[in-house]
Amino acid sequence: MSAAAPDHRSDAAAFPWNEMFAAAVCVLRLTPDAVWRATPRELALALGPFAGLAAPPSRARLDDLMQRFPDTR
Repeated sequence: MSAAAPDHRSDAAAFPWNEMFAAAVCVLRLTPDAVWRATPRELALALGPFAGLAAPPSRARLDDLMQRFPDTR
């Protein structure tokens, strides 16, 4: 009895290819060709400094900040 071949589709589905590609092209300004020639490790290292960026503030948070720190001349 032989073991079944591993199902790599679940691994591929788990990797955020769309987000990685968008970040590499839009943030790093790599060409698509450069993205696909890079190893996953190279892309992870290049995108590492951007990994901790937070989402933009909510409208309520922005309103609160504008009230606390108004633009004045």
